[in-house]
Amino acid sequence: MNFQLQLCTDYNRFANRVILISEDTDLKKLGFDKKTTQALENYYREKINHIYSCTTPEGNVHVVKLDIAHSAIKNTENARHAGYQVNRLLNGKKIKEASLYSYVDKSFTAAMLEGLVLSNYEFLKYKTLQKNEKSLAKLHIDRRCADKEMIAGITAIATGVFFTRDLVNEPQSFLTATQLSREISSAGKKFGFQVTVFDKRKITQLGMGGLLAVNQGSVEPPTFTILEYKPARAVNKKPIVLVGKGIVYDTGGLSLKPTPNSMDFMKCDMAGAALVAGTFISVALNKIPVHLIGLVPATDNRPGGHAYAPGDVIKMMSGLNVEMLNSDAEGRMILADALHYAKQYKPELVMDFATLTGAAKVAFSHVLTPYMGTADEAVKKQIEASGDAVYERLLELPLYEEYGEMIKSDLADIKNIGGPEAGAITAAKFLEHFTDYPWLHFDIAGTAYITRDDSYRGKYATGIGVRLLTHYLKNYPSTR
Repeated sequence: MNFQLQLCTDYNRFANRVILISEDTDLKKLGFDKKTTQALENYYREKINHIYSCTTPEGNVHVVKLDIAHSAIKNTENARHAGYQVNRLLNGKKIKEASLYSYVDKSFTAAMLEGLVLSNYEFLKYKTLQKNEKSLAKLHIDRRCADKEMIAGITAIATGVFFTRDLVNEPQSFLTATQLSREISSAGKKFGFQVTVFDKRKITQLGMGGLLAVNQGSVEPPTFTILEYKPARAVNKKPIVLVGKGIVYDTGGLSLKPTPNSMDFMKCDMAGAALVAGTFISVALNKIPVHLIGLVPATDNRPGGHAYAPGDVIKMMSGLNVEMLNSDAEGRMILADALHYAKQYKPELVMDFATLTGAAKVAFSHVLTPYMGTADEAVKKQIEASGDAVYERLLELPLYEEYGEMIKSDLADIKNIGGPEAGAITAAKFLEHFTDYPWLHFDIAGTAYITRDDSYRGKYATGIGVRLLTHYLKNYPSTR
């Protein structure tokens, strides 16, 4: 990570200081002279979540008044946005080091710091003419406002998010399926979780027909990567399994995509896989006592000479036969094999994450992630609460049996598309056929990759899901 948070005993000794306040803060406590205090009072009569900057004999001071007059969820998100504003200000002034003191509750201080750190992300690997666009490298927080646990937690989450963003931002010329498995394996060695990689020979032996079919048009072999984090005193007797779609590049196959605003961004089609890996990093660094399994089926989807064709029938690992009518509905084909593979773990819960359908993006844009599944209502309530807490909001869609009728096939057991309507739901109904355990599916097509700046989430890869799952797993009770 390109940024450090450190505790300090006296924030006043730094030339650039940030002070967090709220509506209830007595401005006289800030220690300014009468003229500056009056100017600050005048400024904040109308402005909230804006930064008042001034120069004192001791250095530059930036006062941030948080907008915390709403619901707890919105107040916390406002604090994160304030962190983004502070980051933009300090980097705009080319400041390398600053300090912070807070007069607000520690939960809002932590949210502001999280927003600030996440805003400092840069992907510079391919920059040769302009490097290190962001100057900010270190922020010192007064010990009266934070503690080691807070700093470690924010750092762990940011490390996982940044790893996820890095993978998603990588071009497919580097990040093949094989390279994706290598990156995950390296992360496992560095952060303390086990990684096993199946090559094409092993995948063939296992009969993963969906993954092999999608890979037929590629010159690059597929991989199937298994991650495991198993602390000594895990709270769950049966593992939680996270499944991530690993299509490292998606042309649509023979059902070729148009290029503008579609294929040109399809390096991001492995965001689900990156999310799973980033979550393992965050969980391991946070030492969360949960037994976790990750499954990442990976390949690109190309229209090569041996590419599978619409009308083909594919025998899946489960034994079901799938009539493939659109090769651009490939994500569900590889996820189906992974979901079937997960059965061997007799899991307590399985959650899959995939940039799966354009329908989800069209319906909900980047604002929320639709999800659906068969897990019980208590689990859904908990995951939605975590989504609210980190402001990665979720909306449950129904899995009514009528949607299952849309994917029935005249030729095979099921078909891989359900027509032009309810695309996000019929995709989930397809996946449901390969589960026999409590299961949730998250369609992150609209939230994983954004082509405009989105505050602390940045531009392009957002790292969506890492913060959500970290919060959920931190608060996970064993229900078995």
